[in-house]
Amino acid sequence: MDFRGKKVFIIGSGKSGMGALSALCHVKAVCTVYDGNEKLTEEGVRSRFPEGMDADVIIGEVPDEVLAGFDLAVISPGVPIDSPLVLRLKGLDVPVIGEVELGFELAKGRLIGITGTNGKTTTTTLAGQMMADYFSSVFVVGNIGNPYTLEALKTTDESVTVAEISSFQLESVESFCPTVSAILNVTPDHLNRHYTMENYAAVKERITRGQTKQEYCVLNYENDYTRDFGENRCPATPMYFSSKRELEEGVYYKDGMIYIAWNGKSTPALDIHTDMNLVGMCNVENVMAALAIGLCMDVPLKSLIQTIRNFHAVEHRIEYVAAKGGVDYYNDSKATNPDAAIQGILAMSKPTILIGGGYDKQSGYDEWFEAFGGKVKLLVLIGQTREKIADCAKRHGFDHYVFADSFEECLKICTENAEAGDAVLLSPACASWGMFSDYEERGRQFKEYVRSL
Repeated sequence: MDFRGKKVFIIGSGKSGMGALSALCHVKAVCTVYDGNEKLTEEGVRSRFPEGMDADVIIGEVPDEVLAGFDLAVISPGVPIDSPLVLRLKGLDVPVIGEVELGFELAKGRLIGITGTNGKTTTTTLAGQMMADYFSSVFVVGNIGNPYTLEALKTTDESVTVAEISSFQLESVESFCPTVSAILNVTPDHLNRHYTMENYAAVKERITRGQTKQEYCVLNYENDYTRDFGENRCPATPMYFSSKRELEEGVYYKDGMIYIAWNGKSTPALDIHTDMNLVGMCNVENVMAALAIGLCMDVPLKSLIQTIRNFHAVEHRIEYVAAKGGVDYYNDSKATNPDAAIQGILAMSKPTILIGGGYDKQSGYDEWFEAFGGKVKLLVLIGQTREKIADCAKRHGFDHYVFADSFEECLKICTENAEAGDAVLLSPACASWGMFSDYEERGRQFKEYVRSL
């Protein structure tokens, strides 16, 4: 697509919007940045612009006659495709694409696209390191915090780009086509945006939209949605990984070892106790997914295993913080839904004081309580969902919970009740909005408190 001289309406002035602005200015498009937050000022929005970039700014309401004058609109992930503004643009025949789609249009080389409800960041970071340890030009982008559009114009035909792609980003992809895609799992999340599990699963599947059998899709054989997709609808060649059974083709776990099954032969690849620094079966699955991606990219197994041996936990994902007074503290702030929080609990081997609660994404918590397995000695609840979670606790006969009105009070309760030999786990099963700007801020505050003890 030739963007030179095109009038582009960029919706959103956050990271993704600024990434889109930077890329579009470089290809000589004529840009207008829009933000619907009327509390912002034009000066405030302009202060976010990348150095040397310029564009018109519109804040608040925008009339149809102005919208109709644009050749293209680029939306940030936080803007739903069924939002009134996007529907107005489409009604005026203005094409609408996402920031990730724009990045793909501008980039060169091969692309690895990774999605799933949980495990995306760890798998993307590990896969990115695997590529960087073997290829000379590698970029890690997307939902991981580095907009695709900020790196796209730096890529060459020899580059490998590893992209973490969220369901919000997948809503607006069209021509997007990874060399290797991965759908790690699909479990309930973001139903306040996607409405139903069927819609949510269908959005995740869009990562393969442009693929053919010449490309690969790495899938979790033990997840009902991804297995069904691989067996019935996947346009790419499936490559499975499994934590529960031996596979004839793919990567699987058995008795502490990860095996690779290829051309009818199974080969032990690594011992999870001696070759991995990550804890929990969720991370065994993440390692298997990354290993499968690396194999699909023709990276030698020896190189992949060496990367795994040197790799440590991603920040905010079952991250060991410190031991204080004989108590181990773990930061799992990235567990923003019950399924992710289940993995955090399963990784604990000590009596655990658990911090839960936050913003309500319309999740259910029954399976979370079922996973406690006698490990949780106290649940400290915060945020918008605390009453909802407490009601679920009562249904499961779990009465060892207390409410905290602030994060500071919550952390004080945890330290006062923790004894030597316990663990304190921040694994909220909810998003952070309302109390924090994002899960990273929540995790950082937790770690700062722990280190100050």
